[in-house]
Amino acid sequence: MTDRAPQPVDRVLPTDESRDLIALVRDIAQSEIAPKAAEEEDAGRFPREVFTLLSQSGLLGLPYAAEHGGGDQPYEVYLQVLEELAAARLTVGLGVSVHTLASYALAAYGTKQQQVEHLPAMLGGGLLGAYCLSEPAAGSDAASLRTKAVRDGGSWVITGTKAWITHGGIADFYTVMARTGEQGPRGITAFLVPGDADGVAAAAPERKMGMKGSPTAQVHFDGVRVPDERRLGEEGQGFAIALASLDAGRLGIAACAVGLAQAALDAAVAHATERRQFGRPVADFQGLRFMLADMATQIEAGRALYLAAARLRDAGRPFAKQAAMAKLHCTDTAMKVTVDAVQVLGGYGYTADFPAERYLREAKVLQIVEGTNQIQRMVIARHLAGPETR
Repeated sequence: MTDRAPQPVDRVLPTDESRDLIALVRDIAQSEIAPKAAEEEDAGRFPREVFTLLSQSGLLGLPYAAEHGGGDQPYEVYLQVLEELAAARLTVGLGVSVHTLASYALAAYGTKQQQVEHLPAMLGGGLLGAYCLSEPAAGSDAASLRTKAVRDGGSWVITGTKAWITHGGIADFYTVMARTGEQGPRGITAFLVPGDADGVAAAAPERKMGMKGSPTAQVHFDGVRVPDERRLGEEGQGFAIALASLDAGRLGIAACAVGLAQAALDAAVAHATERRQFGRPVADFQGLRFMLADMATQIEAGRALYLAAARLRDAGRPFAKQAAMAKLHCTDTAMKVTVDAVQVLGGYGYTADFPAERYLREAKVLQIVEGTNQIQRMVIARHLAGPETR
């Protein structure tokens, strides 16, 4: 393994506070996250203590209001924090993104009373969240979900199974989409379910090709009773809440993908400049130089794309199309860059002694989560040409 340290990304940040924030994140990433990443991923260990530290440092609620324990940061800044965390370890960057996604329904659609009661602990009290939309038979077609919530007096009783849940089994709260009415998108309602509620149980974590330190599991809701005070938004509004959550969440995935790609590029550059063949560094050979140049260019393009979408969101303008574009481009870039990083390292890239092979295995999932890249293309096309004819 090379000792060459990567150069920090040269960022344009809006305030001195945001520059200090990025400096703090880099310090935590370099001292607390990156040194243990390879060993803990290999062992399948989730770094809960890191998330506790991030919560104590004010990094689990950055885009939310300070009055509820958030950081009052624009998405433009929050996403660059995610990128830095994901470059150190994708399990951490993606975990923060998922927690932010799980907090969105309450922060955006909850009542004042709900926000005062629950948000401070969610954003700065050490809690960790999970987002429950997908089911075994309802993935891309999320509007066909079958988990039911039946009203019983002043409570709801939730029964069903959610699938592919990041933090499944370890989350302190679940934002759950359940059917309360008619079939289709209009019959879905959102609920805030405590992780220790009676009837909540997780299956064994999925055995994955990458991100082994991040538990992904089915979560079963067996007659889970929650009071109506934990319903988020109006009855039947859940699918609209889910889609709004995903628009923002896709930007988080895009930023994580850029962070992972940047880590892979840094590893490739370090190896290429230090590895010598035929009496000179392999980075002297034009074939490799052009590969590195293309990798860097695609990463910069992805970073610009997700930041442009974030700035639209921060300005209160529509950004769903740009979020889909960012998720599509950045995750495809992460896949291409990590493949090329393995190639630059040659035989070393195929061994677990170097991080390139882990980056490659981790990149694949980013093309799938929070809407596959085929779904992103459908979203973009609908914005351009209207909905499909039936």
